[in-house]
Amino acid sequence: MKNKAVPSQETQQEAMKIAKATQKPGQTKEQTKLIAQGIEKGIAQYKKQQKERSRQADKAKKKAQKAKRAEQDVSLSNSQMEVESQEPRIKPSMLPWVLLMISWIGFIAYVSQN
Repeated sequence: MKNKAVPSQETQQEAMKIAKATQKPGQTKEQTKLIAQGIEKGIAQYKKQQKERSRQADKAKKKAQKAKRAEQDVSLSNSQMEVESQEPRIKPSMLPWVLLMISWIGFIAYVSQN
């Protein structure tokens, strides 16, 4: 069983006002009521369409915000990587050269004593 939504009192009054404004001479009250009901249905359908458009616009807005946020996250991580890659490279340690010099000095001292 389908339950039809009853239009609001405001909508009914607006529909009746429009129906009376467009009333033709010789038109009965029953005909005016039928026209008002048709206008109510039109208003209800219009409201449904507006709600759907609003929902679609909200979805599109949220999707755009999500895409923008994802893009910002990607650009932020890329900029962090660039900062890390721009840091100066660690200079080679002097330790190997010092050890090499000590070993040569030790070798020369050993050879000169014999």
